[in-house]
Parts: sequence; structure tokens; C-alpha cells
Amino acid sequence: MRVIVNGEPRELPDGASVAEAVAGVTASAGVAVAVNDEVVRRSAWDATTLNEADRLEVLTAVQGG
Repeated sequence: MRVIVNGEPRELPDGASVAEAVAGVTASAGVAVAVNDEVVRRSAWDATTLNEADRLEVLTAVQGG
């Protein structure tokens, strides 16, 4: 299936979870995820499956100021 991750199209297996999508983009430490503009709690990443054309935003916290 095709989803959009941080504005870029990506192919994932049908039934892929948010956790699987994040693993393909970055290490999961210090990361927040929104699917179709809704924040997904980290505890729900494994149980939250993705659908065709879903939009994910994977945000990484960085130190600085």
C-alpha cells in the first residue's frame, strides 16, 4: 500500500502499523507521530494499522534553542 510519510510517498505492506512505518524512517527515541493530523500515542503505535493514502508526520525532537 502507498502512504505519505513526511510529505513523501512510501510503499508499505498491507496492514503495516505506525511502529513499522516509523522504524523505516528513524529510530523511535524522541519521536512523535500524527496520522491524518491526529496524534497517535506511542503505546498505540503497534496496534494502529495504516490504510492506503494515510498521511503520517514523523517528528523528531532535537535539542537546542
